[in-house]
Amino acid sequence: MQTQTILHDLQQKGIISSEQSAVILEYEKQKPFSLHYELRTVLYLGITLLTGGLGVLIYQNLDTIGHGVIVALIALITLACFGFVFWKRQPFTWKEVKNAHTFADFALLLGCTSFLILEGYLQFQYDLFGTKYGLVTILPAILFFFSAYLFDHRGVLSMAITAFASWVGVSIAPLSVLSQNDFSAPHFINTAIVLGLGLSATGLISEYKNLKKHFSFTYLLLGSNLTLIAALTGMFSQSLWFIYAFITLILCVGLFLYARKTQSYIFLLMGTIYGYIALTYILFKLVFSVDNDLVYSLAMYYFLLSGVGVIMFLLNIKKILK
Repeated sequence: MQTQTILHDLQQKGIISSEQSAVILEYEKQKPFSLHYELRTVLYLGITLLTGGLGVLIYQNLDTIGHGVIVALIALITLACFGFVFWKRQPFTWKEVKNAHTFADFALLLGCTSFLILEGYLQFQYDLFGTKYGLVTILPAILFFFSAYLFDHRGVLSMAITAFASWVGVSIAPLSVLSQNDFSAPHFINTAIVLGLGLSATGLISEYKNLKKHFSFTYLLLGSNLTLIAALTGMFSQSLWFIYAFITLILCVGLFLYARKTQSYIFLLMGTIYGYIALTYILFKLVFSVDNDLVYSLAMYYFLLSGVGVIMFLLNIKKILK
């Protein structure tokens, strides 16, 4: 129905003829409908349900099955998944690789997930690593980085970055970066900023050198988000707040320029939102340091004018991205 309305409007404006409109409408009615993303979603959901169901089954029948059988079963699933992916792998290249076998992507995810389960179970039940808790996170990070580059998998790359950040002592997942990190400690804030900048730099280098260029988005998204949150926290809580403010503004400008270059909405929004928060804090910190009624009155108009600016930004976002 929407297609007919659009074609009718184009025909009324003389952009297309009635014959062209009929051909386009016939094509839209007969073209095949892609189920690619629906099937991928179902497969991802299947992997989640499978690992969750196996965990519940093992937990409920632990006394009957025995620890050795459980370890052997999880290890067998892990080896089978990695063996299948290795069998179906494409020749390695630094460019993007299209896997010929669709299930290989999901088998790799299942293999990585089952490896984490196996490692956690061995540590919990047999205290495999003892008090060397760093090995629990660095070993998956190494395996996942290797697998992500060898099999060209961005999902596994995200798992690798998350595991490496956990080894450093930082939770980097977007949904847990605020709830599972202690930003009250200055050394933690600085560690998070260094890690975030390192990940962002890795993304830019990979794009500039054309070394798995499509991985740059994952590095930049996770790295810049972590850096900006840590820098804002430092700006709000530390005495040397202006240093963190400078880092925030510089990174926001960089994200804005990168977004225009790549026509990326998400990096444009990140640079704009974090930059707005930083500028607002700096403005009000300077305003309240001056005891002047006129300055207070002008500051009250800030939110009104910035609200108008947000509206203009949203209306012209496509022009900003060229």
